[in-house]
Amino acid sequence: MGMPPSCSRREFLRASADALGLAALAAASSPLLGQTTAPPPSLPVAIGRCATYDQATVTRTLATLLDQIGGLKKLVAGRTVTIKVNATGGPERMMGKLPIDTFHTHPAVVRAAIELMAKAGARRIRIVESSTWRRPLESYLQAGGWSIQAVKSAAPLVEFEDTRNLGRGKGYSRLKVPGGGLVFPAFDLNHSYADTDVLVSIPKLKLHSTAGVTVSMKNLFGITPNALYSDDAGSENATEARSHCLHMGRSQPAKGSPQAHPDAVRHAEDRVPRVVVDIVRARPIDLCIVDGIASMTGGEGPWQWPVKAISPKLLLVGRNPVCTDAISTAVVGHDPMAKRAVEPFPGDNHLALAAAAGLGTNDPSRIEVLGLPVKQALCPFGKVSREYDHW
Repeated sequence: MGMPPSCSRREFLRASADALGLAALAAASSPLLGQTTAPPPSLPVAIGRCATYDQATVTRTLATLLDQIGGLKKLVAGRTVTIKVNATGGPERMMGKLPIDTFHTHPAVVRAAIELMAKAGARRIRIVESSTWRRPLESYLQAGGWSIQAVKSAAPLVEFEDTRNLGRGKGYSRLKVPGGGLVFPAFDLNHSYADTDVLVSIPKLKLHSTAGVTVSMKNLFGITPNALYSDDAGSENATEARSHCLHMGRSQPAKGSPQAHPDAVRHAEDRVPRVVVDIVRARPIDLCIVDGIASMTGGEGPWQWPVKAISPKLLLVGRNPVCTDAISTAVVGHDPMAKRAVEPFPGDNHLALAAAAGLGTNDPSRIEVLGLPVKQALCPFGKVSREYDHW
């Protein structure tokens, strides 16, 4: 295992978390986390209509939304930015459509973000994801519909790193969960998540069979290296899913990595939400950009059934991931404050757990929405499918 992040890096993460209301409270309003009367913080979320992935249109819309929440300059000027995209499940098509038009983050949104960050003074920009291939991340994304050259041309220094293993790092970076965590006390991650000043989550706007919704926070589930947390963990060549360790608690991470608490819940519908909260507490998100221009109903990928392509024609932007995901949940027609096992959540509501941990409010009435009101942006996605197709 590599050494933990430097003291200065830890100090930056803590300062960033405090500034955004993302640092976990010493105690929180949950029987799992203690008790407090302090309300979770709230930051604005901006919603914009964007009917197409035409690059100029996406860039113009995103620029407006970012300006509405305070702009990028103070966040990225002179800094290294890491962008976590969502390219889950492989680059196969869904009903004849490319993954980027259904269940993967579209590169037009990423390119727009890079252009605007470069203009705001970002020093270095890194795109990351954990792939299911043992080839460069660029080839994986290209198979799903990306134009790698177009994305790279958006700024002077753009790089890609597959974070399913060590990648270019010499060792894993250990990021601790404040207070010890609900499932894990810490995570060993690819260096990209510590060797950065700003973490941006750019997910697809989707439902999820286990988490209910998968937006900016659930997108970070994929930062856990397959080499350490997957079903074939223990090898740098591991590419399998993280079902046994992170979903069901049937196995522990690879030897040498922080182990799950022995009494941690092992039912996937409750374990996954807790792991999501642990990850976001360990590696706070600094900016959320939600790709809701085109998506899918039914769940997170074409392996579920029934599913269909849908075009919400939306972009959402926020600095607080709980607030952003709460408004995203409301936009797809669900209650972000839903109780346990109430649609779309099959078990615990990770938005509620995150709010209880002091990460941000999941109460839409406490969140200022800029640009398009939720009522005008509403695009009901229906129920989550929990049946699976042999796609």
